[in-house]
Amino acid sequence: MKHIQRIEEAHLLTRSMLTVGVFDGVHRGHQMLVRQLVEQAHSAGQQAVVLTFHPHPDSVLHGSTGRYYLTSPEQKAEQLGALGVDVVITHPFDDTVRQLRAAEFVRQIVAHLQVSQVWVGADFALGYQREGNVTFLRAQGEQYDFTVHDIEVMQNGHAKISSSSIRDALLRGDVEQAREWLGRGYALRGEVVHGEGRGRKIGFPTANIDVWQEQIIPANGIYASWAYLNGERLMAATNVGVRPTFNGSNITVEPYLLEFDRDIYGQTLEITFEKRLRPEARFNSLPDLIAQIGRDVNDARAYLSRLP
Repeated sequence: MKHIQRIEEAHLLTRSMLTVGVFDGVHRGHQMLVRQLVEQAHSAGQQAVVLTFHPHPDSVLHGSTGRYYLTSPEQKAEQLGALGVDVVITHPFDDTVRQLRAAEFVRQIVAHLQVSQVWVGADFALGYQREGNVTFLRAQGEQYDFTVHDIEVMQNGHAKISSSSIRDALLRGDVEQAREWLGRGYALRGEVVHGEGRGRKIGFPTANIDVWQEQIIPANGIYASWAYLNGERLMAATNVGVRPTFNGSNITVEPYLLEFDRDIYGQTLEITFEKRLRPEARFNSLPDLIAQIGRDVNDARAYLSRLP
């Protein structure tokens, strides 16, 4: 998979099939569309291309700030590549792009991507004031020799699967619901950095992860997690929160890796959230905290042992 940072840098010499969207989280609805695109493109001997954006249009249009993303641009590109996409373009979304007329946007993708087909959701729109809807794209396709495929977004019961619904579930700590919609456990990734060392002093050394500051962190609590380190998968009980027993104030993400005792400072660790075991709590004494951590570790082990 090739990851490109701007449309203008993509000089495709053969025809391609394209989908356009934010694709934050690459959830099951996104996956359904992308898999169809990939199958059609490859069967026709063409490249499957995804055009996405960063920052999220909401941050430009509505001033959204703080922790908002389900995936970093790198995670998103990796997940799209795993679905068989050949080229991912993460184009910057700014005021210039926001004001770009839909006709000019189409002209650019035709010129740089050699599109033969465009795949979108039925409610898709691009360009200034969302003027480039499916009807508009079909008219442009007649002019530029490409066809448009619009598909219905995957439903979950009576509501469509959406990135915003997944964000809400994570903020409630409902990581099992998020996993159902994502088709995988929600993942955070970062460098293992030095913390205050309290976990080691009480017999449960944790890996303090430096998470990207714009990615959503699930609600405070203790979670059963998988931890991935250089291709190795490990069981973990992950603490998310401020450590109230120690009067902490900053939210940290600290997995305790089961049956593991190696120095991994400076390495990249990815964890997935499989089940929330309990909310964060303050304990009256250190022995009470240690006893509860022991129960959390046992609960995490028991739950993860049942998973594939």
